Amino acid sequence: MKIYSAIQIGEYHENNCEDHFYIGEYGKNKILCAVMDGCTNALESHFASVLIGKILKKICLEKGYKEFIDYNNESLNIEENLKSILRNLLNELKIVKNQLMIDTKELLTTLIIILFDKKDTHGIVITIGDGLVNINGAIIEYEQDNKPDYLGFHLSEDFETFYNSQKQKIEFNNIIDISISTDGIFSFEKVMSNKRTDEINVIDFLTIDETNYEKDGMLSLKLKILQNEFGLKPTDDLSIIRIINKDRIDKI
Repeated sequence: MKIYSAIQIGEYHENNCEDHFYIGEYGKNKILCAVMDGCTNALESHFASVLIGKILKKICLEKGYKEFIDYNNESLNIEENLKSILRNLLNELKIVKNQLMIDTKELLTTLIIILFDKKDTHGIVITIGDGLVNINGAIIEYEQDNKPDYLGFHLSEDFETFYNSQKQKIEFNNIIDISISTDGIFSFEKVMSNKRTDEINVIDFLTIDETNYEKDGMLSLKLKILQNEFGLKPTDDLSIIRIINKDRIDKI
């Protein structure tokens, strides 16, 4: 199994990339991947997405320490683990908000988290806001008319109420080829002259096409091909993670 990632500032953005991503081990057998997209109209919109990534890193590290110390650590199912991660994330955000006296407008970011078990490849993905998820060829596009349900809106809510209201959640039992991406994947436009005259489906190329899957920088190479050969670049910031189970592909 191999995990690829790429991030690129949008053609129409000048100062900061508002997207961010995080990949880390959550305990002994689980992997957490996340992509975040800060709100363009918010204050210092890149801050929130990077902050979420740092907090997720902290949560993963703490999980590893707890499992190392407590060999009898209670085993939770995959959704219970995801729920615990989100609960800790929101609690940490509240602490940071209060300590630094941060305005809610500085904490507006979308969030897509995928958590899966490396051994049985069982997992779950949740989307808070908009973006794209591809589960083994089934593409789900989450569009919210440019008014995403940002994570920062929910800091004052009861956690159980917040979690139970989340409908953009998918549980899966196998990993062949899975991708998560911010909504920058919908923003590709022709911004420069290109060598080729044929057209290309950007979403399929980035999340389904298996060319160069043996190379660590597969997604970065694909972004270069889109730019150099087709003249296409994302006009909005893009953050994408793709997980390919190479053993399964080789057997297909």
